[in-house]
Amino acid sequence: MPAELLTIGELSARSGVAPSALRFYEKLGLIHATRTSGNQRRYERTELRRVAFIRISAQVGIPLETIKDALASLPANRTPTRADWARLSSSWRSHLDEQIALLGRLRDTLTDCIGCGCLSLKSCSLANHADRLAAKGPGPVILTKPSPSVSPAG
Repeated sequence: MPAELLTIGELSARSGVAPSALRFYEKLGLIHATRTSGNQRRYERTELRRVAFIRISAQVGIPLETIKDALASLPANRTPTRADWARLSSSWRSHLDEQIALLGRLRDTLTDCIGCGCLSLKSCSLANHADRLAAKGPGPVILTKPSPSVSPAG
């Protein structure tokens, strides 16, 4: 007896992910659907676990391309198991540690400094006199590109 297939609306309701996002995930090759004779998408119930894997991974800051590579590393594109999650998530630990450090720096400096991107806050004349941080690259380099020689106090 074939497994019960889910419509995109059912997969959306069960996973908490909008149908548009599910179609996007499918376009990227993150999830897979079969088509009915009327060309409607149908998903195996196991796609729920893949969607949960994608959703949690993305929520902690893992890029979709990295998630795609992780899912592609599974034998025959099978659904991730608990052991797969443990292996894959441990390989992302350094990325998560960097994200945590960035969030900590952001939390600790947000009210005083935007890490000099620069929105001309009054304190920027102290932290980034004469725009010396421009040599360090674009964007809020104090927050995103930490270096022992760069600090808000200069």
